[in-house]
Formats: sequence, C-alpha cells, structure tokens
Amino acid sequence: MRIFIAVDLPDQVRERIAEIAANFDRSGVKLVKPELVHVTMKFLGEVEERVVKEICTALSGVASQPFKAQIGGVGAFPKPSYIRVIWLGASGSFDLLHSEVDRILGSFGFAPDDDFVAHATIARVKRVSRETRIELGVEVSKLAETMLGEFTVDSLSVKSSTLTPEGPIYKTVCEIPLKGTERYDR
Repeated sequence: MRIFIAVDLPDQVRERIAEIAANFDRSGVKLVKPELVHVTMKFLGEVEERVVKEICTALSGVASQPFKAQIGGVGAFPKPSYIRVIWLGASGSFDLLHSEVDRILGSFGFAPDDDFVAHATIARVKRVSRETRIELGVEVSKLAETMLGEFTVDSLSVKSSTLTPEGPIYKTVCEIPLKGTERYDR
C-alpha cells in the first residue's frame, strides 16, 4: 500500500480552499479536488499491510492533545519564480505534532523529515508557458496573506493512496484521535 499520515481539514475550510484554488485554474495546472486537500504529516511510500496495522497502533500513542490551527497564506514550491506546487500554509502546532509522528515512525525505520513545512497542496503545475508561470507567481503574491480560517486538529489519519489517470484516490485506513497529555497550543 502507498501510505501517508495526514491531518484532514473541515468541510468549511475546504469550501474556502476551492475558492482560492480557482484563481490558479489554467491549462497546465492541475487543481487538487477540495475533498482531497489535507496537511501531510509524513509520506511513507509503499508499506506492507501488516506494517500499516502496526503503524496505526503505534500512532495511537501520540501524546498531543487537540490544538487550534489556521490555514492560509498561499505559497509555492520550489520558489515563486519557478512554481511546481501551489499550497496554503498551515500554522498551529503542526511542527511539534510532526516531530512526535517522526519519532514514533522512526521505530519502523522511517527516516526523519528534517525539512517539514506544514502546508496543504491546492495545485500542481505541469507544463506551462513562461507567461503563465509569471501570472501564477503574481497570483501567489496577491494571495500570500489570505487566511481561510481556524479549526481544531483533533485527529491524525493514516491514508492509502492509489494513483489513477483521473487523479489519486485516498482512503482512510485508520483515524487516531489526539487525546494525549501534551498541550502544544499554550
């Protein structure tokens, strides 16, 4: 199974994401379907089903309590002058939650992500003209300060991803409630 760990977003935030993503709807730009937008905590790649079950059990030991988070601020990877991915920033205690997920998954042999940036991908840029790249960069700059709302992160999901010509299909393998003792949003 192709697996990743994610924080799902509430429907009202996804509705706002669809509005923002529409600004980037051009030939050569593939918008992420709003119902698929999430904050990836860690991509694991191909994992045996038996190990996925063990990961679900291990992640139930996450010590984080639910925390308040915000989504907004459009950005781009690798840089605004050469865009491959358009994203919305995610703020709150994602870095600390990610560190805990990394620590737990380290016991399964997964390398730590030292360059984690909490974000939700809203579009992927394929082949576009130089002019379109410039337009996209301008649009990213215009929306850099746009905040879409606050929500409570109260669970983590282990998801499987099946790639198809029409786009990925995500399925939740297990959902882990955050009910631990560590408060990150003090």
